[in-house]
Amino acid sequence: MQLVRVALALPLMRLFDYLLPAGQRRPPLGARVRVPFGRQQKIGILVDFPAVSEVEPSQLKQLSVVLDQQSLFATEMWHMLNWAAGYYQAPLGEVLFSALPSRLRRGESAAEQTKILWKITALGRQALSGGELSRMKKQQEALQALCQAPLEKGNNTFATSIWAKLKSKDWVQEVIEEADIIPWHQSAANIVNPGERLSLNKQQALALSQLIFHQGFAAWLLEGVTGSGKTEIYLQLIEETLKKGCQVLVLVPEIGLTPQTLQRFRARFSLPVDALHSELNDTQRLQVWQRARSGQSAIVIGTRSALFTPFERLGLIVIDEEHDPSFKQQEGGWRYHARDLAVLYAKQQNIPVLMGSATPSLESLHNVARGKYRHLVLSQRAGSGSRLSHQLIDLKGRLVHKGLSETLLRKMGEHLEKGNQVLLFLNRRGFAPVLLCHECGWMASCPHCDKTYTYYHHQRILRCHHCGGQHRVPMQCRDCGSTHLITTGLGTEQLEEMLSSRFPQFGITRIDRDTTARKGHLEQHLSDIRQGKSRILIGTQMLAKGHHFPDVTLVALVNVDSALFSLDFRAEERLAQLYVQVAGRAGRAGKPGEVILQTHYPEHPLLQLLLQQGYPAFARQALLQRQSMGLPPFSAQALFHARSRNEADGEKMLQQLADYFLQSKREKNISGLEVLGPMPAPLAKKSDQFRWQLLLQHPSKGVLQHLLTDFQSHFEPKFSSVRWSLDVDPLDLS
Repeated sequence: MQLVRVALALPLMRLFDYLLPAGQRRPPLGARVRVPFGRQQKIGILVDFPAVSEVEPSQLKQLSVVLDQQSLFATEMWHMLNWAAGYYQAPLGEVLFSALPSRLRRGESAAEQTKILWKITALGRQALSGGELSRMKKQQEALQALCQAPLEKGNNTFATSIWAKLKSKDWVQEVIEEADIIPWHQSAANIVNPGERLSLNKQQALALSQLIFHQGFAAWLLEGVTGSGKTEIYLQLIEETLKKGCQVLVLVPEIGLTPQTLQRFRARFSLPVDALHSELNDTQRLQVWQRARSGQSAIVIGTRSALFTPFERLGLIVIDEEHDPSFKQQEGGWRYHARDLAVLYAKQQNIPVLMGSATPSLESLHNVARGKYRHLVLSQRAGSGSRLSHQLIDLKGRLVHKGLSETLLRKMGEHLEKGNQVLLFLNRRGFAPVLLCHECGWMASCPHCDKTYTYYHHQRILRCHHCGGQHRVPMQCRDCGSTHLITTGLGTEQLEEMLSSRFPQFGITRIDRDTTARKGHLEQHLSDIRQGKSRILIGTQMLAKGHHFPDVTLVALVNVDSALFSLDFRAEERLAQLYVQVAGRAGRAGKPGEVILQTHYPEHPLLQLLLQQGYPAFARQALLQRQSMGLPPFSAQALFHARSRNEADGEKMLQQLADYFLQSKREKNISGLEVLGPMPAPLAKKSDQFRWQLLLQHPSKGVLQHLLTDFQSHFEPKFSSVRWSLDVDPLDLS
């Protein structure tokens, strides 16, 4: 009997052997199979046909069903995922399954199926025009939607009960539609909608010509100041790629940028453009996967997991805001970096990958210096973009109104009176980060995380931003009984309240996770801003990047001092990137732009370097500092996380790991290996779990990889009460 080796979606660094039933046709690698696992039946992915098994032949079970007659993974994708599992030290089953839509993970068919559509009947049109639906708003909306186009059953925004009522009245009917697979290049009459292409300046034209005339693989880093027209270069390069009959993948860092990017691409190209992000349901995600695989999609735009989309003929990968940490999977599952894997994938496909940013990551700039990436620079704002003036406001000794200096408030008034918009950046949600007792100093803290609650004034609640727990505001101090409870610190909600009273004549929009939690709210807020209904914009990082607000002429960063003295060695890089990204929202339509940063430390070297010489000078200095200290990108790191309800167990388990690596260092004479910890995580307790860390660092990625691979093969932690994970090339040390 034929042996088969199967990867299961389990957090185990092992594969499982089964027998292929007699007479069963040998399935291809990458096909799904259903196998017995204990008392269950599980979906697995076929990864090998071994000659022998470590398990006794008499104990091997037969696989139950072969679900696919062809692999779900193209050759290049298969190689990339297998390499990634090894590099990121992740179970192969978890890696392979994470690359599939949820419905395929559950064993459903990968083939495009017939669809059942709702269509309006003649009676339905009569009812709609006759006014019978005046009191049945949802039914009326459903029929109106059907007048525009049929809707797919089970995949629309209307409740099942609505369709049942409409069907019982014979106002709608179900119609079966066969899957019609037509590759995009066979159905497209034109690629670009007329009048959409913009003219390029000399810098843009030179950059585009280099991109177009290079053949095959190249990793391009497009560094352009905000407003320099990077997106227009993306679009014109995509147009050239589409003319060759190839598809394009565009990666964006966050879901908030997806709708506007999608809108811009659909306005530009008269082709099928699909989006992949977390707000799609399982059916929609599978449909995009199928459409790209069969060649029906010309362009797919998505967040980091969109990298695993199969394409019939991929010709280009574009990564916008390549520096953004959102491209790194930070929690849950395997912790890959989509940008780094995209470069590997493009090389395997022999196609270009274009990475754009106004503030490239130090890793990418280091790769430019090593000759791994090709560098393109746009130093001028495109079109009517204006140069910005920058100003530091020293807060020491000044009168401050809810975090805003009188100088800033006066500047805001001047810009608003001219009919312009003002953007205030504050990366802290809620009304205030701390509620405390004025008598004894007690602070309202989350018992599950040992962190202070954030106070929300309008809802009168305390909320933990780490575990999500919330409570009503207490009437008195838990320690001394005093009723004199006060807030300290500033949040976006409090800033909005203060500005509403200071500038009552101007509309205000606040954009943070709290105001955009419901579907469609972010789009509505952005629409209000663009229509001029809101003149004062308050936001967290959601507003910092990718948005084009032509009437914003003043941008202010309210409070960034905490980042200047962080223990995280990447904090200064992130602050510099944030400053440039936020500042880039001003002066984008010919109007003079002004940027103000409030600080108690105006003499700080980082701030002085940024304002006087710009981000490139900061990046050069930061790379020199990293090199002198032996920090990434001049070394490789791996971070072990451990968490347990027992405070001592996580530390003890990581101490076992530390002892193992220190022993390996001695036995194998590994010079340069640093074993740091175990130590409490910066957030030492979260959701009743105590958190510990162990950091490994070595100048060579290869040496560290070899060490980690040996560890996975030979070491088994002895603490069942501890959950642990490994993060290779960590970006977040919290």
